[in-house]
Amino acid sequence: MIKTVSVTDAARGFADLINRVRYRNESALLLKGGKPVAKIVPVESSAKTGAELATLWNDLPHLSPADAGSFGNDVSLARSELPKVKDKWE
Repeated sequence: MIKTVSVTDAARGFADLINRVRYRNESALLLKGGKPVAKIVPVESSAKTGAELATLWNDLPHLSPADAGSFGNDVSLARSELPKVKDKWE
């Protein structure tokens, strides 16, 4: 459900309005002079639960042993080509 709120009331209770949008998943249509000027809607969360991540992990494609070995070699080569980091404590 979309709640209509005047811009003045939205400004006076901005923190409360944002909390309603975030925690109650409400939307607000802002009115100025009785006409719609903006809409505040919740952002879809990209956060995942541990169970969701476990399911996603199991569904990911796996490298073949040959591809995994090749990838490991590529990582080793890339690391060997990085400049040596000087230890600032020496």
